Amino acid sequence: MPDKSYPFTQKTAVKHHHSAVAHLPHLHLHRHDAVPSCAPGSQGWHGRRRRPVRCPPRLAAFLAPAAAGAIAIAIAIAIELSLVSIADHICGYRPATLTATNAAGYATLREIEGRLKSIRNIEKITKTMKVVASTKLNRATKAMAESRRYGQASNAVFESAETKTLEGDGKRSLIIVCSSDKGLCGGVHSGLSRKVRGMLAQTPETDLAVIGEKCKAQLGRNNAKNMVLSFSGAGKDVPTFVDSLTIADQIAMLPTKYDSIKIVYNKFINAGSYEATDIEAYSEEAITQSANFSAFEIEDEALPNLREYALANSLFWALAEGHACEISARQNAMDNASKNAGDMINKFQILYNRTRQAVITGELVEIITGAAASEG
Repeated sequence: MPDKSYPFTQKTAVKHHHSAVAHLPHLHLHRHDAVPSCAPGSQGWHGRRRRPVRCPPRLAAFLAPAAAGAIAIAIAIAIELSLVSIADHICGYRPATLTATNAAGYATLREIEGRLKSIRNIEKITKTMKVVASTKLNRATKAMAESRRYGQASNAVFESAETKTLEGDGKRSLIIVCSSDKGLCGGVHSGLSRKVRGMLAQTPETDLAVIGEKCKAQLGRNNAKNMVLSFSGAGKDVPTFVDSLTIADQIAMLPTKYDSIKIVYNKFINAGSYEATDIEAYSEEAITQSANFSAFEIEDEALPNLREYALANSLFWALAEGHACEISARQNAMDNASKNAGDMINKFQILYNRTRQAVITGELVEIITGAAASEG
């Protein structure tokens, strides 16, 4: 089926051809009865019998090479003509013998040209996005390395205190999903959504706080009732600690007091791979019940601030690492898209050349057939 995005389709080509033929009847007519006949027994202009005019043999032998050369020149000119010139030549000067098959061939060439142009434009876009992602990746990896050291140092305190997650009936849990608003980065967001769905299958009553519109749209299809908080505007730039602190403040102001908070994010492995994982943000009760909590002299009034500060540290780590994974995945995705666009351009170019060759060959056959018929 022809592509509707292009105005020149097979049906319109045939329709335009027949309308042009209807308005140009002289292309059909070859009125030989208006020309005085010179055959034996026929009457000329003056009503008397005329002898047939015959070409002398020497003159015929002299003109034969010239006629053959003229036909060869006509064939060469037809080959060198462009597609538009051939169409104009046929519609304007040749008899209306263009069939529906040839008209469909011109429509197919127009469609292939349009698709080639679209694919080339897409290739330019993907190459540009790849360059932009490559430029941003260096900055994102530096920010990720700094945030990782910052978050690991904060978690080292709870490891030393041997803090563990509280388990039991009636405990409320919250999952914070760290995604972004931007796409075209492979399976970065779908991997997070897949992991969160697996966690919700084990604990269906768990609440969700989603950062980024992509995972919000994916999880909102089947788990909208679990969402209690969502954030947009993520992924535009490298995350900062102020961003993570703002999110931590909003989570702390929720009316529900959660006993367990898990942050789900993409862990950066290398430039070509990542993995959806989670880190634990401990509650105040879990911190106070740590085995070695007494080794740290922490006042009760400072405990809420410590818990919120530790949550902001973990969020900063997760957001920065997830941002680096997104930029790296986008670079790889745009690289693959550019390669696929190049392969499609080569295939369509070959198809265009073959189709154009078939159209020109058909026109040459018609020219030679018409020349042979006129000589006969």
